[in-house]
Amino acid sequence: MTAYPDRPDGRPDGRPDGRLDPAPLDDTGQPDGPNGMTRRQLLRHAGWFGGAVVLTVASGEVISHIADRSGAPGTTAAGAMAAGAGTTASGALRFVQVSDSHIGFQGPANMDVAGSFSEAIRQVNSLGFRPDFVMHSGDLTHLSTPSQFDQVRQMMTGMRTDRVFTVPGEHDSIGDAGRAYRHTFGKGTLGEGWYSFDTHGVHFIALVNTLSLEKLGHLGEEQIEFVRRDLRGLSSDTPIVVFSHIPLFAMYPRWGWSTDDALRVIALLRRFSSVTCLNGHVHQLFTKTDGNITFHSATTTAYPLPKPGRAPAPTPQVVPARQLKDALGIRTVGYRQGARELAIKDERLT
Repeated sequence: MTAYPDRPDGRPDGRPDGRLDPAPLDDTGQPDGPNGMTRRQLLRHAGWFGGAVVLTVASGEVISHIADRSGAPGTTAAGAMAAGAGTTASGALRFVQVSDSHIGFQGPANMDVAGSFSEAIRQVNSLGFRPDFVMHSGDLTHLSTPSQFDQVRQMMTGMRTDRVFTVPGEHDSIGDAGRAYRHTFGKGTLGEGWYSFDTHGVHFIALVNTLSLEKLGHLGEEQIEFVRRDLRGLSSDTPIVVFSHIPLFAMYPRWGWSTDDALRVIALLRRFSSVTCLNGHVHQLFTKTDGNITFHSATTTAYPLPKPGRAPAPTPQVVPARQLKDALGIRTVGYRQGARELAIKDERLT
């Protein structure tokens, strides 16, 4: 593992630096099939418009909620902490997760994905606090083209935050195994785009499980060994947060909503008292607790997908405009280090 001189344990503080690489994209090979994707790839694709998952970490607690686009009272991370755990936000780490912007998508499920992503950015900038960082958990683009990557990169420079981090989705890896994605967003990462960093006493790991389009999701030997080495030496009371695009649990394997070798990473995380895994891909809120590990699936800024098993395939869902707010919601999750119970509250905004 690469050593970094700014920390005695060799781990970087905030690596990569989160500033998006402005270098131009390579015009890499384009995918085959209708609209640039194969039918199988299209059928494998995961609601709400202009939303963001806000997370707060303080004194070993991770609190998450869905921020209201209106910025209504009670939607700040500090408010979520007060509701979920009764603690203050003093010294807290506060960050935002956005996911599945699908810049470049064209279809009746959302005729303006760029507009809805712009609304998400406006929402991030109106939270009432400056997030320590923003994480985009994949499917930044819809077809992995250079122009789509450049568009989403330019849009995210408008986020008022110190750092922006990303992980790729399968839509960011079409036709070139993620090369164009890494050229734009992979500065400072290892292997095929994975990395870790430490801040505010929390250890973060960003994983890539989307490169094998015929075997979604998959981590591979090299990345699993990276996690093994990365966790070595950390005390068991270190809070761990893991980002990936595809869930690290078997949410619905039939639709590719699982990672086939994730259990090997989960086994490495079992010794830690507080582990939170955050993913995108499924375009809907879902929470699962397995012992010391909590999994949160995020919503999307692009288009809804059906709930598992309620449609022949996870294709974009068209809903009447007047019903879109039915998919908006607020989630507060109180998570105390070492505890096994979560305090969860979900409210629709209609």
